Amino acid sequence: MGRSGAADAPPKWVVVANGDNRRVGLFTAAAEAAGHGTPRVVEWHDVLREGGHDFADDEVVRLDSPGEKAEVDALLRGMDDPTRVEGSAHWYARFLDCVASLRGGRRLDDPADLAVMFDKRLCHERLARAEVPVPPSPTSGGLTPIRGWSDVRDVMEAAGMRRVFVKLAHGSSASGVLAVESTASGRIRATTSVERAEDGRLHNSLRVRRYTTEQDIASIVDALAPDGLHVERWLPKASLGGRSADLRVVVVDGRATHAVVRTSRSPLTNLHLGGTRGDLAAVRALAGDRWAAALETGERAAACFLGTLCVGVDLLPAIGWRRFAVGEVNAFGDLLPRLTGLPGSGAEGLDTYAAQIAAAGAFLRGPRPDRPSTGRQSGPPASPHDLPRTAHAPA
Repeated sequence: MGRSGAADAPPKWVVVANGDNRRVGLFTAAAEAAGHGTPRVVEWHDVLREGGHDFADDEVVRLDSPGEKAEVDALLRGMDDPTRVEGSAHWYARFLDCVASLRGGRRLDDPADLAVMFDKRLCHERLARAEVPVPPSPTSGGLTPIRGWSDVRDVMEAAGMRRVFVKLAHGSSASGVLAVESTASGRIRATTSVERAEDGRLHNSLRVRRYTTEQDIASIVDALAPDGLHVERWLPKASLGGRSADLRVVVVDGRATHAVVRTSRSPLTNLHLGGTRGDLAAVRALAGDRWAAALETGERAAACFLGTLCVGVDLLPAIGWRRFAVGEVNAFGDLLPRLTGLPGSGAEGLDTYAAQIAAAGAFLRGPRPDRPSTGRQSGPPASPHDLPRTAHAPA
């Protein structure tokens, strides 16, 4: 007997995004290929200008990154120059207000989850409370304010940390990140994409540079501190082909579906800063029986944000590829063009957007017997031993 009726109609997709961004094009192609038609696009610019947007009860609403558009960036950060580093605290507050102004619809991104993911201090604390491995951090939870460079030096000394990452609490795409190294003799240097102009303003650059005087480093940190800073231990990472390496793992509805290796000659592996995609098969061979544990770590991190369908987890592999820690959890970390799903993930042959479309129905129907509730948690998630284990195919 054939199926019919409204229950069998494809979802009415709506994407809140910058409509001319390639992310929207990729998601639209995936929706159309799945027979779901062309999603309606609501522009971030219009939401910001109009003070919100109302969705129909049967519309499935997916949020995408508001980045890569100068007009939207200016509205969020209050600055006309999109290359400027400063203004991330204003961006954070304005973005959360904007998300809160979206009304109705069936939502795939929990506003409370977004508030934590976009504050590295809160994200670190949530992961640590759930016993997800993370780099040690004196600023976890935001209880230790960093008012400038002197505070960074103080927390490094108190924690016995010679090498740290100093990050904007609300930064993304390595904006404002400094990899700081100090020696017993007092010498110090910082590797960063921040370019300091003659007038003292800070700009994002596509060129990674090193500052070797404490005065220069202090001036950058002091300028960034009002936006909020997060400090964490710089963990020595595994290498691949003589280059520092880490992993971006995309987790969709609790399952690690896609992974990419990022390698670089600098501590910053972001692809737009000169990082390159590495050989995932080589990494799986090096990790051996620990590969499943790596993916499970990504899934445990995602389980801290059960109200959100898809997150991108940055995994930091220790030297030897035997242990893994979580560096960050990204709300919009799914832009991995032409990458299809991992063997055994259930997303074989699907890109990250098609995987989300395939999983959205089950996610919206609510918790399954084999996973914790998808409701937002006020405390840490269930013990890792209570979470479903990964059953990915071996390398």
